[in-house]
Amino acid sequence: MVGRRTELAEVVRLLRGPARLVTLTGVGGVGKTRLALEAAARLRPAFWDGVWLVELSPLSEGDALPYAIAEALPLVDQTTRPMLDVLAEYLADREPLLILDTCEHLADTCALTVQALMRAAPGLRFLATSRHPLDVPGEEVCTVEPLALPQTDDAAAAEADAVVLLAERAAQKVPGLADNAVSQADLVGLARRLEGLPLAIELAAARLGELSVRELTERLDDRFAVLGDTDKVVRGAQPPWHQALRTAIGWSHQLCSPAERLLWARLSVFAGTFDAEAARMVCADRHLPAERITGLLAALVDKSIVTWQPTVGGDLYRMLDTLREFGADWLRHLGEEEELRCRHRIHYRELALRADADWIGPDQISWYERITAEHANYRAALDFCLGDGEDGHTALELAGALWFFWLACGFQREGRHYLDRALQQCPAPSPARSKAVWACGAIAHVQADSDAVARLGKEFRAEAEAAADPAMLVAAAHLDGGRLVLCVKPAQAATMFDTTPYTRDHGGAYTGPRFLAWMVRAFIHTSLGEFTEAAEVAAALRAECAKRAERWIRAYADYVQGLAERGLGRMDQAAAHARTALKGKALLHDSIGSATAIDVLASLDAVTGRGERAARLLGIGQQIWDTTGPPQVGVPELLAARQACERQARDSIGDDAYEAAFRKGMEDSIDDGITYALHQT
Repeated sequence: MVGRRTELAEVVRLLRGPARLVTLTGVGGVGKTRLALEAAARLRPAFWDGVWLVELSPLSEGDALPYAIAEALPLVDQTTRPMLDVLAEYLADREPLLILDTCEHLADTCALTVQALMRAAPGLRFLATSRHPLDVPGEEVCTVEPLALPQTDDAAAAEADAVVLLAERAAQKVPGLADNAVSQADLVGLARRLEGLPLAIELAAARLGELSVRELTERLDDRFAVLGDTDKVVRGAQPPWHQALRTAIGWSHQLCSPAERLLWARLSVFAGTFDAEAARMVCADRHLPAERITGLLAALVDKSIVTWQPTVGGDLYRMLDTLREFGADWLRHLGEEEELRCRHRIHYRELALRADADWIGPDQISWYERITAEHANYRAALDFCLGDGEDGHTALELAGALWFFWLACGFQREGRHYLDRALQQCPAPSPARSKAVWACGAIAHVQADSDAVARLGKEFRAEAEAAADPAMLVAAAHLDGGRLVLCVKPAQAATMFDTTPYTRDHGGAYTGPRFLAWMVRAFIHTSLGEFTEAAEVAAALRAECAKRAERWIRAYADYVQGLAERGLGRMDQAAAHARTALKGKALLHDSIGSATAIDVLASLDAVTGRGERAARLLGIGQQIWDTTGPPQVGVPELLAARQACERQARDSIGDDAYEAAFRKGMEDSIDDGITYALHQT
């Protein structure tokens, strides 16, 4: 980072002192986020409970703020409580630093949320970036000014921060520039013309491959002459950017080709990152042919309008917030905003439907990574459908197709939020509504909300019976069986499953629910003490998953087989299956699955006299359960097994040794805890 030594020292001093909320304010493009990230890096050693970045620019609705904070934290909650209450409870005895980046469009919600969480968590600190203060009592406001400009034209001018940044970026764009006949006076003149704004400097430097520094300055002078140069900030403009930034962006826009400008505008509908396929599907038409998109993206990257992020899964792109705002304003000017948001919604619906169809298969990990990377775009699409787009049916299709993401990847509470809204907004019967009803019921099950499971299960079974659809009837059995497990009625559940063809492949949209029903049937056998039958059913499910190269359900099958082997007294086999289950669940960041597998491993150590290891594993498991909601998913027999394990461990090593080992497990990082659990003794 160039410069900012004084501002950085002040932010660090405030957050190491009594300040609970520090807000970095300033115009767009001045470098608030960069300063916040640098301060966070300096402050990390002072916050034992971590420093967590919450990116708010992709959010369009204030309701999504608590979910964004929970996503940034190691927090997954399956309960039906309001997410703000969950956050307050989780943070109550912790001392982290939360960075809320880009608050201005959600300022009121941010202010209320910050106040509520600071009341609940005395050790919590916030560092916010916003174009204006949040107006929270006790808020410390640090105004981020443009980089320092030279006050003279002597040799010292080259050391001014704005000139240093410009020189560095110019050298990156044109290697060897410093050795060429570029006068210091030209660099100083350009830095002054850009008034020290970092983003304006970045955009201008991106053009130095085409123009000399002097030519660049002259072009900018011409544009200032057209726009006028009376106010530092363009009053009344939306957004009210600094004049130099508005000039630099507008000039960069003017120098783009017509196709590049159109793509810039259309890309503004994406929230967060996007890939080239999404850009083609959403932005291409007869005015912007699909075959040109990749080349145009490369051109926008070269001009610093779009940033390129290579990843293992492929290339991703994104736009800085300020440039996206400019593009969105231009899109509205073109009259294309609603059409492009509809295309965005349609693309992500189709992508979700493809992911749903492929989830029980060999590409599960790839789909997990892709959908996780697109999370911000799914939020944006759902918020549009349920808000300005007034398209509850597409919201049903989208939220229902994402059942695996909500359920398997740790976003149950958010998924329930969107499913409840979509079901309420679109009550007319349809296949999309049926799938959404099932998905909402499946989430309610892991939230231990038996009343909701009963209500949704009743509605779904009625629809399945009316349709006479065998795949839907198996999915209905999954909901009914889950509810009966919560109500401690395994015999009744077993009777129902005796007439349910859950092993038969019916195809269609309910393959995932069929595999879940199969897993529930195996678990019910363990509840009834039928361990041989449980092992057989779980083994058959594992074989079917292996045939499809599926991992998520396979891990659950290994978990149930571990329970069965434990019941049969085969401890080594039980431990092997539990470890396999944990590996599969950790791969997909399935917190519930990981915690249940660790509970089994702890019980095996307790029953075989390794009380210290059992206690530490219980601590690791408890740490995960604390982030998920109902311990042991609210299943009475799992709660009883957890209590029995603790008693055995205490009896084996004594209370003091137990507490020490348990505390060690609670203090391990999640990754270290899982590594410890997977280690064979």
